[in-house]
Amino acid sequence: MTDAFQAAQRAAGVIAAKHRGDLAGAEALLASFPDEASRTRGFCLLAELSLSLVTSQTGQSMDELVQELTLLMESIPGTA
Repeated sequence: MTDAFQAAQRAAGVIAAKHRGDLAGAEALLASFPDEASRTRGFCLLAELSLSLVTSQTGQSMDELVQELTLLMESIPGTA
């Protein structure tokens, strides 16, 4: 398994820990990345894989999905 996929698995673990309320576990996983570049690559790959999964399930193009996500993020209070 490549370093990028291992980093993506670790990123998925961070998100899973946060969603089950294990903030200490999420922080520990974040701290376990060897460096910022690895963390960034992991979360980017996880996002790309997640978006690809959604496009395959919905039939939307990646451009349509990204546009929809952008609009959704703009509507979240405190993010603009």
